[in-house]
Amino acid sequence: MIAGDLDRLIQLLARLPGLGPRSARRAVLHLMKKREALMLPLVDAMAKAAEAITVCSTCGNLDTQDPCGICQDPKRDGRLLCVVEEVADLWALERSGAFKGRYHVLGGTLSAIDGRGPDQLHMARLIERVEGGGVEEVILALSATVDGQTTAHFVTDRLAESGAKLSRLAHGVPVGGELDYLDDGTLTAALKARRPA
Repeated sequence: MIAGDLDRLIQLLARLPGLGPRSARRAVLHLMKKREALMLPLVDAMAKAAEAITVCSTCGNLDTQDPCGICQDPKRDGRLLCVVEEVADLWALERSGAFKGRYHVLGGTLSAIDGRGPDQLHMARLIERVEGGGVEEVILALSATVDGQTTAHFVTDRLAESGAKLSRLAHGVPVGGELDYLDDGTLTAALKARRPA
């Protein structure tokens, strides 16, 4: 039998993506063994983050300031706007260091099954930003799922009259990927998106 507070901690951790009840129990045991070195600093960091972190009113990123550091960075190219589904996608692009423009986080994708329409996403703010001027290219960095592609089509339709160039990320063979291990959809996308050698 697990004590009430420990059981609550395990249940809360089990709600995190990638953690089930067994992984959460192992994480709690590890935290308890390293209470001073890991658990207490983690509790402190989480409490500070809960108070300080806010959603950027311009792009939807998470930061301790509003607008966020990316939106305030004068070195960023404001003519390029990369549209992503979630903050995790923005962070992934930032890790690559390949994009030097600005972002817009939609907060998900359109999904009839999940009941998410345009009003549940940050579409109005996106349209306002693009139609407000200064944005020359909108890069749709949305997932290659049915919902992601539906959302990309919707955004393309809504921004068609804006005058901004609309582009999408390429889909296909990943760097270091072997053809034998790729699914049919990825191979088809790679063939359609081929370019001169």
